[in-house]
Amino acid sequence: MMTPEPSKLRRILISGTHPVPGVFNAASALLAERAGFAAVYVSGAGTANGVAGFPDVGLMSLEEVVRHTRYTAEAVTVPVIVDADTGFGEPLNVRRTVRELESAGAAGLHLEDQENPKRCGHLEGKRLVPASEMVRKLAAAVDARRDAAFVIIARTDARSVEGLDPAIERAHRYAAAGADVIFPEGLETADEFARFAGEIPVPVLANMTEFGKTPYLTLREFTEAGCRLVLFPMTAFRVAMKAVESAFAELLEQGTQRGFVDRMQTRKELYELVRYPDYARLDEKISGYQ
Repeated sequence: MMTPEPSKLRRILISGTHPVPGVFNAASALLAERAGFAAVYVSGAGTANGVAGFPDVGLMSLEEVVRHTRYTAEAVTVPVIVDADTGFGEPLNVRRTVRELESAGAAGLHLEDQENPKRCGHLEGKRLVPASEMVRKLAAAVDARRDAAFVIIARTDARSVEGLDPAIERAHRYAAAGADVIFPEGLETADEFARFAGEIPVPVLANMTEFGKTPYLTLREFTEAGCRLVLFPMTAFRVAMKAVESAFAELLEQGTQRGFVDRMQTRKELYELVRYPDYARLDEKISGYQ
């Protein structure tokens, strides 16, 4: 499969407001693409929680995130946005992070201005790096990309630490440093999103996660606020985990899966999703079988 061209993400950014689901493996990315989403998001929490069973506190290595990204980008043709946390280190590390994720097929990534160990953006106790340090990281990221269409997204967690006005001040500095998109984390009203989108000279990304500080705004409300991308980072993961939890409980209690077979993806549906017939035909062609 051809990996997506980063320019697709640029086109999305100027063509209205788009929902972007978080995906926790390549198969869920295939489902998102099949459903009709224009892009997918490799969530840091989804990767840490789903792949390694870690909390989202920056424990995954760059190599692990790159591998997960490559699987996802090779599976789909839509652009893949990656959560790169704090960039895995200082500006030189950020440079390598951009090069590695770009080479893995990502269309863009976001960096955040938290200190390590980082925290989920909707939890208390976050600590921020100075804005000047984040600016240096963003400058390194912009300089590192080989393709100028690769999208650099700057996330700021300042809203819940320093307040809305300081968060907007940081966003202006990050945009001036070359960030293509601003990601204000933990905003608490539609008006706050509208103020960000109205004051910042680059597109604004919203994070519509569950059980957090942001109320359950609709895509239409985000559109009216002026946001261009809306992440739903853990929606699919949470739904899947709850379904598996229920199935395991029933399996243990009943000793059979017969009671919930109707809630399963069928073998045929799975094989179609992962293109089993295509691989079988390719194997026959390569092996010379008729």
